[in-house]
Amino acid sequence: MKNLPSLKNLFYLVNLHQEQNFNRAAKKCFVSQSTLSSGIQNLEEQLGHQLIERDHKSFMFTATGEEVVERARNILTNVDDLVELVKNQGEPMTGEIRLGCIPTIAPFLLSRVVKMCHQDYPELSLLLKEDTTERLLDALGKGELDLLILALPVDTSGFHSMKVGIDPFKMVIHQDLSLDMAQPINYQEMPDESIFLLQAEHCITGHAITACQLGNSAKINPFAATSLHTLVQMVNSKLGTTFLPQMAIDAGILHDTDLNIMLPPGESPYRDIGLVWRQTTSRIKTFRTLGLAIREKLLQQAE
Repeated sequence: MKNLPSLKNLFYLVNLHQEQNFNRAAKKCFVSQSTLSSGIQNLEEQLGHQLIERDHKSFMFTATGEEVVERARNILTNVDDLVELVKNQGEPMTGEIRLGCIPTIAPFLLSRVVKMCHQDYPELSLLLKEDTTERLLDALGKGELDLLILALPVDTSGFHSMKVGIDPFKMVIHQDLSLDMAQPINYQEMPDESIFLLQAEHCITGHAITACQLGNSAKINPFAATSLHTLVQMVNSKLGTTFLPQMAIDAGILHDTDLNIMLPPGESPYRDIGLVWRQTTSRIKTFRTLGLAIREKLLQQAE
């Protein structure tokens, strides 16, 4: 058999690439810096090619090193999936799931999902991470996460997705301003810069603009909030209006405000909620079972 590189040394290399610092990478791998450095040098000797260019102050990955890192990530991910396959053989709803979720869903859904898992699947442990769609998809592709809860549609090329529910959009505005708003709502009659949205990296902004048929950018205020709670505070100060997902409203985001809920123009605008996972995973049965359970929770909320 060929003298194959060790998984441990591949693990060292991947973490060094991620951290771009030997000391931080060593701490993440729970080894000394000299052990990590020796492991990577051993990997280079086994492969017969330089992966990192070093001097006494800095380092950079070679072109071959970059390619090895990418393939090493896939190898390590597949090994993790193999271990999970054997560990959970015949018992899908056991073990750990590293679950990622976007900020416009996480505060309003995850607590109920975690509670459900504690009650119905006590052998299943959820490790949670909240981040933007782009970063979560990147982490999923690198094997750092196992499963995502996202708002669809997004580009999930290379991944499997499962729709688990829909989340309607509602328009909210201060009760004093709503008295002067003509019904049905016509965006063209609204003042310029009167609609507040989230920053562009939050996919709900694009979903709201598309679903609510908001085509006139002059109506959108240049201020971009970082969270739905900030949007609520801006609108509650009588500065304009915004769009909120129904799950946030149901979770009480409008409590202690003077905001009225209105149906936006269009045919019942909404976003889809879905699960996303890698095509190569061995835990499809686990993820689908969890998806069906989440779908039931969302249906209960809609009733």
